[in-house]
Amino acid sequence: MKNVFLIALFLFFSLFSFSQTPGKKYAAGNGGEIFLPQGDISFADEVVDFKRGDPDAVSEACDSMLSIGVADFAGVASNFTSLGCGGILTVRFSDNALINIPGPDLYVFEVGKYIETTQLFVSQDGIVWINVGAISGGVSSVDIGDSVKKDEVFHYAKLEDLKTDCKGSWPGADIDAIAAIGSGVQFNLSSAVLFDFDKYDLLANSKQELDRIVEQIKRQKPSSVIIEGHTDNIGQEIYNQTLSEKRATSVKDYILSKTGTSGTKSKSIGYGSKLPISSNKSKEGQDNNRRVSVILIP
Repeated sequence: MKNVFLIALFLFFSLFSFSQTPGKKYAAGNGGEIFLPQGDISFADEVVDFKRGDPDAVSEACDSMLSIGVADFAGVASNFTSLGCGGILTVRFSDNALINIPGPDLYVFEVGKYIETTQLFVSQDGIVWINVGAISGGVSSVDIGDSVKKDEVFHYAKLEDLKTDCKGSWPGADIDAIAAIGSGVQFNLSSAVLFDFDKYDLLANSKQELDRIVEQIKRQKPSSVIIEGHTDNIGQEIYNQTLSEKRATSVKDYILSKTGTSGTKSKSIGYGSKLPISSNKSKEGQDNNRRVSVILIP
């Protein structure tokens, strides 16, 4: 019950932030500014993996947590992560998602005097990766459009230092933050709020939570809405896949019944247990993984 309350509370504040926060400009770290239409919510939220390079950076620049959250480089040797020579950093977007839109889709806030070359990969599930290409020459905005489909949604990004500069105290790329310019706000709803155990018919009380999202859709008028269904890994994957699809469809049908079909496209996808956000080794983790995500694409 505690998890259900926390997720509902997170949803409320996410909706409030979405309706109140305009786009913002951020210092690019190597000069100039970058405008992010969704503001603070655009930034990567979680470090999934960090493989330090060799040679490595000085100890104060080895903390991978300095690469997530809002860009905060202040012009001094702090608040960034040095990958080290050949280092690899993998991050996840949790309250938003990276989307392929016209123009630049992702911005890497690399700082320092030199811009080392990195290879960028994106992924929906953190398992299958798409090689987007190299980031180099001081241009840190990336258009992933040549590598992926239009409006395709990604939850993971990976940067691999290509060993173009391995000298000094901070070898490899120095990453302050990673942000999705093409960013869709993502709301995660616990399945316990929406459905009875093993069912896909919406509970009466769940419609109050969904109505808050409906109001945001009406106010923000996104170009499309993507609904993702997710389960834990208990039971057979074929069954979990079908259940996740049916649950996503139930949410989509309810949203469409309230918003109509004009102006906004909608799509439902079931992922089964393929996209966990917590470990399935604990009951708490399983509860977190049983969810429906609603992504609003601006």
